[in-house]
Amino acid sequence: MTDIGTLSSGAPNGAVRESLLARAPIGIAVYDPQLRCTWVSDVMERHVGVPRDRWFGHRLKDLFPGFEAEALESVMRQVLESGPTKVHEYRAWPPADRGRAHVFSASFFCLQDADGKALGVCSMSVDVTGNRRARERLAILSEASTRIGSTLDLMQTGQELADLAVPLLADHAIVDLVESVPFGVEPSARIGTTSGRPPVLRRAGVASTEQGVLELPAVREEVVHVPPTSSFAAALRTGRSHLEPVLDTQAGPWVDHDPSRAQKVRDSGIHSLMVVPIRARRCVLGLALFGRSTEPTPFQEDDLLLAEELVTRAALSLDNALQYARQRTAALTLQRDLLPHHVGGGAALDVASRYVPADTDHGVGGDWFDVIKLSGARVALVVGDVVGHGINAAATMGRLRTAVRTLADMELPPHELLAHLDDTVRRLSEEDADALEQFPAAAGATCLYAVYDPVTRQCTMARAGHPPPAIIDPQGHITFPDMPAGAPLGLGLGLVPFESVELELPEGTLLALYTDGLVESRDDDIDVGLNRLGAALAETGSSLEDLCSQVIETLQTPAPADDVTLLLARTRGLEPAQVASWELPNEPAAVRIARQAVARQLSEWGLDHLVATVELIVSELVTNAIRYGGGPIRLRLIQHQVLTCEVSDSNTSHPRPRQPHIIDEQGRGLFLVAQLSRRWGSRSATDGKVVWAEQDLPSKAVAV
Repeated sequence: MTDIGTLSSGAPNGAVRESLLARAPIGIAVYDPQLRCTWVSDVMERHVGVPRDRWFGHRLKDLFPGFEAEALESVMRQVLESGPTKVHEYRAWPPADRGRAHVFSASFFCLQDADGKALGVCSMSVDVTGNRRARERLAILSEASTRIGSTLDLMQTGQELADLAVPLLADHAIVDLVESVPFGVEPSARIGTTSGRPPVLRRAGVASTEQGVLELPAVREEVVHVPPTSSFAAALRTGRSHLEPVLDTQAGPWVDHDPSRAQKVRDSGIHSLMVVPIRARRCVLGLALFGRSTEPTPFQEDDLLLAEELVTRAALSLDNALQYARQRTAALTLQRDLLPHHVGGGAALDVASRYVPADTDHGVGGDWFDVIKLSGARVALVVGDVVGHGINAAATMGRLRTAVRTLADMELPPHELLAHLDDTVRRLSEEDADALEQFPAAAGATCLYAVYDPVTRQCTMARAGHPPPAIIDPQGHITFPDMPAGAPLGLGLGLVPFESVELELPEGTLLALYTDGLVESRDDDIDVGLNRLGAALAETGSSLEDLCSQVIETLQTPAPADDVTLLLARTRGLEPAQVASWELPNEPAAVRIARQAVARQLSEWGLDHLVATVELIVSELVTNAIRYGGGPIRLRLIQHQVLTCEVSDSNTSHPRPRQPHIIDEQGRGLFLVAQLSRRWGSRSATDGKVVWAEQDLPSKAVAV
């Protein structure tokens, strides 16, 4: 509170005080108890833009009609009545700033005489526009950190940027992304380069204070063609922003190129425009457009700086989403390449499968399955599980699946295959451990390998730390065979050998191979999961595909902690008429006997066109068995999807083809077999070996 007498110009030093008040760098005004202006400084005149002579004797509401004047007078009345100083912010439009609104902070205090009587109110105003804008800018940027990039969806991020800008910065906001970006593909053109094609964008975000402008000029997800000579194309090419405080909608390249768009802009009343490129790692991912129509103040440089900071925040989120989309695409591609595209059991099995990764973000994990066709109409079934999830586990899984396929081509028994696979996993683990900052990726893998023979209806299987299969006989009885568990692969427990078991599976038996993610949970013992699996598999009347879906839906938890793999196979047997076999003596006459037997059998099967070729193959195989083998010789023909010719003997040594020289009289037998067959090979048997060769059957031939 101040004594008004000290301000009297009649005091000896009154002229000095008057000069100080007039020249102070703040706006000062004095009002009497009726709130009429009695004194005003030059600075206040410049703040408000009203000449001094119009102030005297008038109230603020006479000078500035509206809510701002009423609010200021309300504050002054409170100061006159109660006395404490009050601070209030208000807006004014100084003429020196082309009508741009400024924010002022005014302090009001009561003027009193020596007796404490209120004589009036004095206000001191300071232009705090810069501080106010700084606070607003910080608030907007702070809000951007929480509202932009809430997901890894590129289109959603674009919409979040548009929603934040309206109405905090602009009346209208549009976000367009380069057409390839929403599909996870980074733009090929760098900043400062051209692709030679007209720019094409896809609308990702639209926001407006006016509902009708939301369709200007395209709605979300529509394709937007950019005029090649427009400021939009220039921003895409150069990566530099464009500010147009006063938008010219009557002329210009983009107006001429797209008159309908120009007309919509005119109708909307947009009078000021900012075009800000969305940049990330020297690429322009798209454009953000900001316009004003309701707000009369045009965009200025500080508005552009704020817009660029907002877009930079959004660009970081968009780039993260783009990198995520690229990695997810790569991971899914890897998964598709590593897992079989189509599983088929040939003449031996009907099969169906499901794979559900725990890592739903990337869609990949460490589980794998496979169905491998072997010689003699046999089929191998494989299910494995690598510890961990994500792309690293998937890469390790791919290495193991490749190893299993390679070992399966060697026709090894299941227990021998797992022993070789264990060595492979340990070697891979050691190689990974030698690399810096890497851990043994393959340690802890499990696997179940089974081979089914539709001729004998025997299934031979072995497991390495993997859950046992579920077997459902044609009557619906469910069993989990008691078979040696074996140690998980890669743990260095070579002293514990893997063991194979052999089971007879009647035709129509259902075999279920799975990973522990299907039956294990944190809350229940594994026996509970196995019982639930058995109950789900009891629906024997369903097709395998439907049964797969039902089992997954029944057993899978909402958020699985582990990958889930299920492989179902229903056995089929070959009819006796599809197989013919003969015991042959171990003597030269066996060649003639074999040729005659093969010719008769092929004639019965209606395969006379194969007689000459198969006779020649049989002659070579039987001759080798007599020359290098021992004991009885057995010949077998199997007609399934191909024609298989097998010759077995008691010698465990496998044949090795060689390239004979011109003068050699021997050594051309296996070379000739290879030339005449679609494929050939050998496998171990319990009492020796089997050498086999296959022939294609005509498409119209049907196995009887």
